[in-house]
Amino acid sequence: MVKSPTTKDDAHALFHSLRSAYSATPTNLKIIDLYVVFAVFTALIQVYVGYMAIVGSFPFNSFLSGVLSCVGTAVLAVCLRIQVNKENKEFKDLPPERAFADFVLCNLVLHLVIMNFLG
Repeated sequence: MVKSPTTKDDAHALFHSLRSAYSATPTNLKIIDLYVVFAVFTALIQVYVGYMAIVGSFPFNSFLSGVLSCVGTAVLAVCLRIQVNKENKEFKDLPPERAFADFVLCNLVLHLVIMNFLG
């Protein structure tokens, strides 16, 4: 009788392969990944726990500004990660300094719009 692999074995193999693949990722991409996770986590905290439960929904612009700021920052960080990744052949001619300067400029514009939306 042949024993078939269980779901636990499949999950263990999946996590092991993801961990081994991610260990080969450069440190600068891991830092960007951590920043993205932080931005998404902050948005989730604002949505589920923070603002609506404590303050209520009266200044709804403030709630939207906070959440959209976190989500926009996460999206811009993902774009930075795509541009900085050495394995991505589409942006091979783009220097990392230029990609970071674009990231900073776009964040500045995003947060100026968010501050204007607060009103």
